[in-house]
Amino acid sequence: MKVTPRGHTQPKQMIAVIADDLTGAAELGAIGLRFGLRAEVITARQAASNTASFSSEAELISIDTDSRACVPEEARRRVAMVAKSVSRSRAIYKKVDSVLRGHVVIEIERVLHQLGWRRALLLPANPSLGRVIRDGKYFIRGKPIHETEFRLDPQYPRRDSSVLNLLGSSHSIPIRLCRVHETLPPEGIIVGETETVEDLRQWASRCEQSILAGGGAEFFNAWLETSLGIAISGPVAQARLADNQPELFISGTASESSRAFIAESRYHGVPIFSLHEAMACGADFSLTKGERLAARVVEALQSNLRVILEIGLPAEIDRSVAQKLPMRLAQVADAILSRVKLGHIFAEGGATAAALVHRLGWSHLKVLQELAPGVVTLRPSAYEQCRLTVKPGSYAWPKELIASGAR
Repeated sequence: MKVTPRGHTQPKQMIAVIADDLTGAAELGAIGLRFGLRAEVITARQAASNTASFSSEAELISIDTDSRACVPEEARRRVAMVAKSVSRSRAIYKKVDSVLRGHVVIEIERVLHQLGWRRALLLPANPSLGRVIRDGKYFIRGKPIHETEFRLDPQYPRRDSSVLNLLGSSHSIPIRLCRVHETLPPEGIIVGETETVEDLRQWASRCEQSILAGGGAEFFNAWLETSLGIAISGPVAQARLADNQPELFISGTASESSRAFIAESRYHGVPIFSLHEAMACGADFSLTKGERLAARVVEALQSNLRVILEIGLPAEIDRSVAQKLPMRLAQVADAILSRVKLGHIFAEGGATAAALVHRLGWSHLKVLQELAPGVVTLRPSAYEQCRLTVKPGSYAWPKELIASGAR
């Protein structure tokens, strides 16, 4: 792979990822590190302000369009804008949510239209996490997806296991399911049935130049290695985490993994503060209440190296309430940062992480480290003394990270 000389960005040599949320963009940026690629995450804010080019030394640019929670027309506009700006890249990958939340079909349609291509190969499954597609249905660890905790998702509840029903229809191109050795249709969105990592490699080997590759993290890994021919670079040097610097965990999810992490942290004496229901529901939330909560967190950070700020709400909540939570958490976090210097912020949940970086004006982030698959440490260019680690709400924090909170 030819490397771009420092200070002379050449988009044709970059690999571009278009993701619909921040944690997805970061996850694929971290996979790039495994392949020895310098990776950076560009947020929707930066992409909107500079659509012509990206001034970067990175070999992999992962762009967060922050479009999963948008109305369809806005998602369509954002994705078209970004696709145009990266159209001269060496290769383009469309990251989608592994359980197909968001405007998956609409966004793939717009990228295809912008590139002038006719086919997309969509592989959302992550077999190593037990997320597979078999006989047209989506399973998680052997259970149909609508029987898992994803049925409670406040914005995109999974009430069906049929992949075609989860995706919805398209008015412009066909959507078809295919098995790994079947002949590919000449056009449309082709969803590949996948049960193993080897299936992903087989699919990746079929990605011709004019086929848009899209899907989850594990297919991206297979695509880099098999389709683009980039070799794994070996162990990545781990960035040293700040010792004896305050850590703030911000949890915007009520997933099973989050509840387990908070319960164990509470057992080990980690101070935990919650946005109670009255504060989260809009009318009763005020800047004064937010400032008071922030002051309590800052006080706890004076004598504790780790503090957790969580939503503190049940798994099943009204969608209109759920949409406000990331902004509320970000407002409180901003107030905390204005009063205390933090060494590390951990943000759990894509919407929460996006709201935080938007509130703080962090639009350009270097990918530093992968603590675990999907758990990625970034360095904001606007606040280099602090590191930000993000992960999807359904992923678990690494055990080593949990144990370090018991010190």
